[in-house]
Amino acid sequence: MDLAGYDMLASTILLLNNQGEVEYANAPAQELLGLPRKQLIGLFGYSLFNADTALESRFLDAINGKFGVLRQDLFIDRLGSTLPVSLTIVPLADRPWAALLEVRALEQHVLLDRSRHLAKELGAQRESLRNLAHEVKNPLGGIRGAAQLLDAELGSESLREYTGVIIAEVDRLGALIDRLIAPQASPLLTARFNIHELCERVYTLISTEFGAQIELVRDYDASAPELLGDSARLLQAFLNMARNAAQALTEGHTLAGSRLTLRTRIGHRLVLASGPARMGVIVSVIDNGPGVPGGLRDKIFHPLVTGRPDGTGLGLSLAQEFVQQHGGLIEFESRPGCTEFRMLLPLERT
Repeated sequence: MDLAGYDMLASTILLLNNQGEVEYANAPAQELLGLPRKQLIGLFGYSLFNADTALESRFLDAINGKFGVLRQDLFIDRLGSTLPVSLTIVPLADRPWAALLEVRALEQHVLLDRSRHLAKELGAQRESLRNLAHEVKNPLGGIRGAAQLLDAELGSESLREYTGVIIAEVDRLGALIDRLIAPQASPLLTARFNIHELCERVYTLISTEFGAQIELVRDYDASAPELLGDSARLLQAFLNMARNAAQALTEGHTLAGSRLTLRTRIGHRLVLASGPARMGVIVSVIDNGPGVPGGLRDKIFHPLVTGRPDGTGLGLSLAQEFVQQHGGLIEFESRPGCTEFRMLLPLERT
């Protein structure tokens, strides 16, 4: 198999020299290990895995063929969480490399079940909220109309202040209800577009709003192909993700060196709520803020759930819905100092 063929495999492939250093890494390796190919080249292969004395003592011997094919289950670190993987070291004879190291993530069916469960759960919640929103919308219109009539009859300016408050609060609730109803109001307007044009618009908007307080970084994969989708909805989804991260950096947690990164990568063998995808685009927002509070992790995409005193809890929920309308998914990993929200959009289904 030539090197290009390794990029089409589902599992991570590293080709090592007889000192155990990485000389080649395929596309899934970059995704799983969280490093671009250029940074993986030259690293000692064992250093990519959690400390494991049994593997450490046998790593170089396995590369040089002492054990034949060596297989071992262990863990790797990824943004503060541990991922179980199966590692296989295959010595290579008469090849430019000493060994092939293959890594497979375990229990992908568990991830698929979790993604589908989240999609169904959020769908049911949104449907209930929309039904409630429709029921509330009509009475709000009546309250606003009555307040306007009362305002016209009142002679006292001080009393009219109260009707002004009623009208303003009704309008605020009406806008909130419109946001709850809006995602299902119209079909997707699909066309092909460049994902980096979308990223640049988000970069400009976030820079205008928060640029004086945080450092903004762009880290794009220029090889990302055009997407077919509703660019307006995906723009809103990505903007909600980026603004949420910027607010986490600036609202009560302002630190020197606050940084927000917009990143794109090609993903392989993605696990989505709509099923596995052979290839996709991963659009990430990464910040070095305080992280997602523990009490919000399991429900951060649920409607009306927020950790901010003045938040509505709709930003990430709507972002997740817009992405799921495209067959994709938003997932996240978080720890203090490093939080990554990833928008996974399929290019090719399996």
